[in-house]
Parts: sequence; structure tokens; C-alpha cells
Amino acid sequence: MPRYEYRCRSCGDTFELSRPMAESSAPASCPAGHEDTVKLLSTVAVGGTAGGGSRPAPSAGGGGGCCGGGCCG
Repeated sequence: MPRYEYRCRSCGDTFELSRPMAESSAPASCPAGHEDTVKLLSTVAVGGTAGGGSRPAPSAGGGGGCCGGGCCG
């Protein structure tokens, strides 16, 4: 089951909940009982390719330019 991260606007606490994807946007109460919470974006969703992501490898030979992808002028 996916885990979602939330932050309470009342007390500033950040917490996680495991819930079905169908309930990902449903309201969540913080552990202190406050109702004013917001769902945070996961670091996986906004993480990019640092640390071994799936970035295309430069082509070996074949005129790809200095960066291997044809992006250099």
C-alpha cells in the first residue's frame, strides 16, 4: 500500500499515512487531531535522476557531439 506524506498547517507536524491510491486525496487528520492538513509531493515524484535514475547513456561514436546527445552546438 502506498505511503503519503502530509503536513499539518495548525501545528507544523509532518506525518505519513499508508492508504489506497483511491484515497490519496482524501482529508487526513494529523496525529494531534488537527484537520487542516496538506498532502506533500513525494521526493520520488520530484527527485529527478540524481543517484542512479534512468538517464539515457551517451551514444558511443556516431556523431553525437561533445555530450553524446546532439545538444551541443
